Amino acid sequence: MDIKSLATEMDGIVAQGAIVDAVKQYFAEEATTSDYNGVATINKQQMVEKMEGFAGAIAQVNGITHHHTIVDGNVSASEFTFDFNMKDDSKIYWHEIIRRIWNDNGEVVQEEYFNAQ
Repeated sequence: MDIKSLATEMDGIVAQGAIVDAVKQYFAEEATTSDYNGVATINKQQMVEKMEGFAGAIAQVNGITHHHTIVDGNVSASEFTFDFNMKDDSKIYWHEIIRRIWNDNGEVVQEEYFNAQ
């Protein structure tokens, strides 16, 4: 599997705002996630549900910027800035690094988020 191509494809989907679709397409069933706020998921279905809830709470996308992606073996790291207005009138502005570990089938088995601010 060409992890660089897969990571680039996945990042393109995320940059278009189709975050749920990216999870559905690229995550392995046993994929785990964790973020810098201490929230974790233990499988693909949990992550899909988490992202569906998050996406449903967005009132307006002000911008999603994909800055860079690097790949080393089966690990990719992508830098993004996300800027959202939420339905509860809060604002989200995240500048983060998303580290992914990929399996031999070209699926994400672990995704972790790091605050890049």
